[in-house]
Amino acid sequence: MKPTLQLASNENFNPASSGNGPRMDETELLDAYSAAVIQAAEKISPSVVNIEIQNKPADRGPAPTRGSHSLRSSGSGFIFTPDGFILTNSHVVHRADRIEVALFDGRRYPARLVGADPDTDLAVIRIDAPNLAAAQLGDSNGIRVGQLAVAVGNPYGFQCTVTAGVVSAMGRSLRSNSGRLIDNVIQTDAALNPGNSGGPLVTSRGEVIGVNTAIILPAQGICFAIAVNTAKFVAARLIRDGRVRRSFLGVGGQNVAIPRSLARQLNLATASGVLVLSVEKDSPAQKAGLVEGDVIISMDGEAIKGVDDLHTHLTDQKIGAQSELTIIRRSAIITVPVLPAEIRPVT
Repeated sequence: MKPTLQLASNENFNPASSGNGPRMDETELLDAYSAAVIQAAEKISPSVVNIEIQNKPADRGPAPTRGSHSLRSSGSGFIFTPDGFILTNSHVVHRADRIEVALFDGRRYPARLVGADPDTDLAVIRIDAPNLAAAQLGDSNGIRVGQLAVAVGNPYGFQCTVTAGVVSAMGRSLRSNSGRLIDNVIQTDAALNPGNSGGPLVTSRGEVIGVNTAIILPAQGICFAIAVNTAKFVAARLIRDGRVRRSFLGVGGQNVAIPRSLARQLNLATASGVLVLSVEKDSPAQKAGLVEGDVIISMDGEAIKGVDDLHTHLTDQKIGAQSELTIIRRSAIITVPVLPAEIRPVT
């Protein structure tokens, strides 16, 4: 029997062969990776749709100079309920005069816009069709940086194109076309191109973890998807109300750390809050008496650790309902009653 060679360095170390289990060579590793991508693609592809949009040309200039032909564009989406609700990006269907959906099996149906939310770049459309394959929605809070991510869409009209990569980062912020920051955005290096917008980003099990939404054109391998947990919330509100209603206080603020000595002195459960930098005139915040320099640390008894927490709490349920803000003002804790108002939708 030949003696076993013990390597002193990790020069030829193969993580797949470590431990007491059977050795896995490179071919088996590649086969396992391929199998994971194939499994994900086969599961999600029947739910992915190609969305074709017809827009009228902008009404600019005198009539003789305006074009008479409709403008066409396309994007992606995916069916998420068996009765025909489809998730996509808001910018895909923005101001569409006619929407048509092509299914994986070649069937084509007209679609109607249920609702859009430019603040999160999400929209829901619906078709009336039988035998639809609904995607399984996952949990974006459970994914980890480095795990496999598979994107499926219709870049440049090439239907059901599959690309694969990893989750590059979590918790990114992306500015929407409306100017509002979209939080908890997933960064991935799964290749996206124009036409992928609105398609799903899925795990190796084919569970949707994000809605593909943007790329950075000068860069390579930097793509973004709206987290599916955000999409679940927005889709539910769009189906119910046709839009997402939000409340606001009328403050400009930023995240700020609370000094440990002050946190101990005031017996605070949180080490951060929202520093008020400005207060809008005639806003709920001004009427409540908030001033620059206040630090918001809780709303209705729930901790506000930063601007994201404040946005999360300012839902439609807060509109016109008295709430209590707990703030720090000049090293003292003060409770302030406030009446959040509804954000007027931008037309």
